[in-house]
Amino acid sequence: MAAKKSTKSKMPEKKIFTDSSYLVKRIYQKSSKKRPIEDAGTFPFTRGIHPGMFRERFWTMRQYSGFGDAKLTNERFKFMLDKGQTGLSMAFDLPTQIGYDSDSTPAEGEVGKVGVSITSIKDMMTAFDGIPLGKVSSSMTINSTASTLLAYYIAVGEAQGFKSHDLHGTTQNDILKEYIARNTYIYPPQPSMRLIGDMIEYCAEKVPSWYPVSISGYHMREAGCTATQEVAFTLANAIAYIQTCIDKGLKIDDFAPRLSFFFCCTIEFFEEVAKFRVARKVYAKILKEMFHAKNPRSLQLKFHTQTSGESLTAQQPNNNIIRVAIQTMAAVAGGTQSLHTNSRDEALALPTEESAKIALRTQQIVAHESGITKTADPLAGSYYLEELSDQIEADVWKYLKKIQKMGGSVKAIEKGFFQSEIRANAYRLKKETDDGERVIVGVNKYAEDEDQPELLRVDGRIEIQQKKALKKLRAERDSKKLEKALSAMQSAADTKENLMPYIVTAAKAFATTGEISNTLREVFGEYRPKEVF
Repeated sequence: MAAKKSTKSKMPEKKIFTDSSYLVKRIYQKSSKKRPIEDAGTFPFTRGIHPGMFRERFWTMRQYSGFGDAKLTNERFKFMLDKGQTGLSMAFDLPTQIGYDSDSTPAEGEVGKVGVSITSIKDMMTAFDGIPLGKVSSSMTINSTASTLLAYYIAVGEAQGFKSHDLHGTTQNDILKEYIARNTYIYPPQPSMRLIGDMIEYCAEKVPSWYPVSISGYHMREAGCTATQEVAFTLANAIAYIQTCIDKGLKIDDFAPRLSFFFCCTIEFFEEVAKFRVARKVYAKILKEMFHAKNPRSLQLKFHTQTSGESLTAQQPNNNIIRVAIQTMAAVAGGTQSLHTNSRDEALALPTEESAKIALRTQQIVAHESGITKTADPLAGSYYLEELSDQIEADVWKYLKKIQKMGGSVKAIEKGFFQSEIRANAYRLKKETDDGERVIVGVNKYAEDEDQPELLRVDGRIEIQQKKALKKLRAERDSKKLEKALSAMQSAADTKENLMPYIVTAAKAFATTGEISNTLREVFGEYRPKEVF
């Protein structure tokens, strides 16, 4: 009888890696270690923060909106709510993000372009006209001027008849990642951290259903870091914010339940699911073992996810619908609490209504039709997924120990550590794409000529209108009341007093975003980054 021939190839096995450079075996046939039986809703929350996860309630479908002026943004909010969106997410233009009014020189040509222009409480009133703030959850992607925008929101809520205790939502307010990756900072790190601590303390007492900070890995990931770096750097920043609050005299369980997170979801499906599971597990251990939190809610990593904007292509934009669908599945399988799905045309412009609707429908189809919401942590037990989770977790702890040895996130930022790590990986990814090792469909493979789709364009007249509105506001407001409010805020900035009550008072006196920021600039100064090559 002839011997049975081997089915294995004699060719050397090709080495294949994940996006974060983990070697992927040809097949995973057993677990490398014995794993404890874990339930969703119990420490360390690897399998999800709620026992039933999406069997009980879907995640918040929160599409990122905001462009032009407050009126246009109000119309988009209402359009998306009418289509089934379950929460609001507000994007701001660059002048608003870095504390300049629409009529200032640095704002020229940028008003309303990448988000909505909000220059005073009046704009915020228009943006939420007909939308009861006590009955809707709002997220604001704002950082260096987060205290000002939250003050506007509180004041508008009160004008609608809601107390600050009635308000639900999130301010991104993560300034450390701005120094690392995004660059919409104003003040140096120390006063910026003071402002965040003030907001956390103020919200714990006055706006208890608000998440005053959403600690963000998203922008670092979009700048080029790996999945592992995204988790490690985000949690390192979280440690810095928590320590700031403890140094202010706050008790961990008084504020930790209202800390939230914001992650990116790329198209490397299994690695992304593993990343989310690891982030929950490591965070729970940090809060329990480092900060000795007792409240189970303090140990829960609650996070919003946005599909990867960097992964979208200007070429063949309809391909982006498929990319976003895969990323949506990964975010849901990973147990997100809130999700924004990018629109197909966002590599070219802000999304049209039709594109935004398709992105929302993607979430709704995954929620209602895919079946992955029927059980918690549906991919648990996969040999591949579990081994990836182990590898990511081990490397996250290595990074966290290294950053702590440097003196924490602020010191690591000052040394340029985060920035250099991200740049090195971004270079690797770009080189792989340029060399054709990394295939991007429609870009470096299967490319073809095509017509450009219809895009949303922000009318240049928005800037003129905003300047006129500002001139009118300044002429009509009570200048003495305004001057008194700004003077009191400036004096408080020179002390250790909580600044939020003063910023709220200034907002109600119709102070502009630029006036509040400039007043604090006089005390805190401006940040000038260290060049890292």
